[in-house]
Amino acid sequence: QVQLVESGGGSVQAGGSLRLSCAASGRAFSNYVMGWFRQAPGKERAFVAAVRWSGGSTYYAASVKGRFTISGDNAKNTVYLQMNSLKPDDTAVYYCAAAQIWGTNVYRRDDYAFWGKGTQVTVSS
Repeated sequence: QVQLVESGGGSVQAGGSLRLSCAASGRAFSNYVMGWFRQAPGKERAFVAAVRWSGGSTYYAASVKGRFTISGDNAKNTVYLQMNSLKPDDTAVYYCAAAQIWGTNVYRRDDYAFWGKGTQVTVSS
């Protein structure tokens, strides 16, 4: 049973930083890609960033590139999302997701089979 548990959300002022964590368990994730998505009120869940466990390739949405950094700690089976220079538009529930690497479009929400329950990030102006 795959489990993804997010932590690290909270409230911060614009310009501040937060680091989200996603602890993964239930199987070996070496052939997986791990992603972060976010959903703001009234909007669809959208891609934020992703990382391949094997090789470490990273992918970012244009809106966060240069401000957010995704990374993985294989020994801890944990993926991080370091978020800097936060803006009010970054306010959303952030979800961690996992997908097998083969044939996955890392940007596409429906390609991810496993999801965490989410963590709230609120950025005030």
